[in-house]
Amino acid sequence: MSDIGSYERSATGPGDGSFGDYVQLLKPRVMSLVVFTALVGLMVAPVRLHPVEAFCAILFIALGAGASGALNMWWDADIDRVMRRTQSRPVPAGRIEPGEALGLGLALSGISVAMLALATNILAGALLAFTIFFYVVIYTMWLKRWTPQNIVIGGAAGAFPPMIGWVAATGSVSLEAVLMFALIFMWTPPHFWALALFINSDYDKAKVPMLTVTHGKASTRKHILVYTLLLIPVPLWAAMTPIGGPLTLTVAVVLNAVFLFGAFRIRRRDEETATADGYRVEKKFFGFSILYLFLHFGAFLAETALRPYGLGGW
Repeated sequence: MSDIGSYERSATGPGDGSFGDYVQLLKPRVMSLVVFTALVGLMVAPVRLHPVEAFCAILFIALGAGASGALNMWWDADIDRVMRRTQSRPVPAGRIEPGEALGLGLALSGISVAMLALATNILAGALLAFTIFFYVVIYTMWLKRWTPQNIVIGGAAGAFPPMIGWVAATGSVSLEAVLMFALIFMWTPPHFWALALFINSDYDKAKVPMLTVTHGKASTRKHILVYTLLLIPVPLWAAMTPIGGPLTLTVAVVLNAVFLFGAFRIRRRDEETATADGYRVEKKFFGFSILYLFLHFGAFLAETALRPYGLGGW
């Protein structure tokens, strides 16, 4: 149980949070990835929504992502206070009270789910509701604090947005939607484990059972390579489906070659070497992993945009 009740406010009094603090509460960086992948899922679907419907769908998916972020910050305030990377967040820093974060998160959850269902279809709304539930309850409240597989299983929450976008347009789930989900799902562990390698002390202090804490960094380096190898077939398979084409396949081959090379470099390193150079290789791998995902989904979008001109798709 999170010890939110023991939360001690800083010198900043209740209600002193700025507009920027409330924006930060919604985790805008995470939201940007959610919005982009959901947009791609919607745009590459074989059914076209009216522009107003499409705008509303993305808006309500974004609100759902923001709701998840607010509820995550409410529950994790005790952890965030300890970790240097998260101490400045509005709840642990005392600029926003935990109850405010909880209220905003619950309100946005209800609004986003109901409005997405009304704007598109009930299945899309239900899938958004499940995504919020999965992220807040399954991942934040349970997995994150109890198992080193937290980010493996919990990664599903971040993988649902393109599927939600697809379902909002089509009203059903298909292989293409599943492969977009799988791409993010398999990408998440190596992405976060690379981060954990160079901020491991934060997780250790907060007693979060990240793989680097429970199994050590050497084991984490092996896991990064294994999950990278498991990831590679997914974008290649997606490139061979109707949402793919020559451009997507080329991008997948190049990006996965670079990603695999980075994973091999991380696997060969030891802690003495990594510490001496400030985890330069791990940080570069983490940074590239973000680009990796955006470029894959950008390729899906570009392939669809080129198709009417006979330049995209198979």
